[in-house]
Amino acid sequence: MEAQWSSTFPLATPELRRQDLGEPPELDRSGLRRGVIVVLVVVLAAVAVITLVPGLSSLRSRFSHARWEWLALGAGLKALSGLSYVAVFRAVFCTRMSWRLSMKIGLSELGANAVVPTGGAGGLALGVWALRRTGMDADQIARRSVAFFFLTSVPNVLGVIVIGLGLALGVFAGHAGLALTLVPAVVAAGAVAITLASGRWAAVAQQRAAHTRGPAARLPRALGALAGGVRESLVLLRRHEPWLIAGLIGYLAFDVMILWATFHAFGAAPALAILWIGYLIGELGGLLPVPGGIGGVDAGLVGTLVLYHVPVGAATAAVLAYRAIALWVPAVLGSAAFLLLRRSLARESVALAGCQPGDEVELIGRGRVRVRG
Repeated sequence: MEAQWSSTFPLATPELRRQDLGEPPELDRSGLRRGVIVVLVVVLAAVAVITLVPGLSSLRSRFSHARWEWLALGAGLKALSGLSYVAVFRAVFCTRMSWRLSMKIGLSELGANAVVPTGGAGGLALGVWALRRTGMDADQIARRSVAFFFLTSVPNVLGVIVIGLGLALGVFAGHAGLALTLVPAVVAAGAVAITLASGRWAAVAQQRAAHTRGPAARLPRALGALAGGVRESLVLLRRHEPWLIAGLIGYLAFDVMILWATFHAFGAAPALAILWIGYLIGELGGLLPVPGGIGGVDAGLVGTLVLYHVPVGAATAAVLAYRAIALWVPAVLGSAAFLLLRRSLARESVALAGCQPGDEVELIGRGRVRVRG
């Protein structure tokens, strides 16, 4: 699917056939609608429970006395986290891609992930389609997708190691036993070692699978994506590319600080180290394949914070407000970005329909190309 270069013109404009572009992915609209409906139902059910169920007067009191300036700050922090995601997306997949296009795609992915029940991969089809448009082949997209997953996990894992050790040694303020500080740090360090070893193992296994099944078979290609993804993630980190590093830090840090803001909206926040490690461990509930991680993340965060001696009422109020912000801000921004992307595609379709073979046209993700027919 790479553009073919003309031999007729010295300063050749890349040539492209119309069919090479492919159709934009038709995100399953019924699935999106179901996701939105599930989100609305769950939110309304939560509101009904908080409002009507006896015994939740303390929680109702917290919400009625919420300090809205802190919640507004949380929404702003979520927007900054989304922009950080865009920076990582662009740095990993295509630095030549314009910031405008990167924002449309990245924010659209975040919006899809907020409502599609795929454990955080709702926008993958959209991202893959856009990257294929830039001329990136399927194997490279697979490697970079693996690298993207590993890179966005690096700050979380390092955070558990640093904060867990800091709490265990008394460097950070906050009280928790070794089972909740040193053990998570050791497990996270083990995860780093396993990840690096899995890359080397996959490279060896790929060669064996390619020899027995052929290099084009599904297994060797999957192993190649894993090995190449781990390798490329290390290469990208060694480059110390400022946008990548800033994006990785901001994507996590701004999101954690939303929880800090929502705690302040209903009272006082626990020690930052406790807040961070509770967030990092509790967010594992987001891996459950439900829209936006609803239920899994909520229970995981509240349960983990309670283990770290945060009062259950304060944790519940702060987490519910955090989850509302973390769900609806990406959904709103992603919807706007997706509409802008579709509008750009509509203008592009009009341009393609009116051009003849040999004409030049500006295409999203490709720049200026000459249409072959």
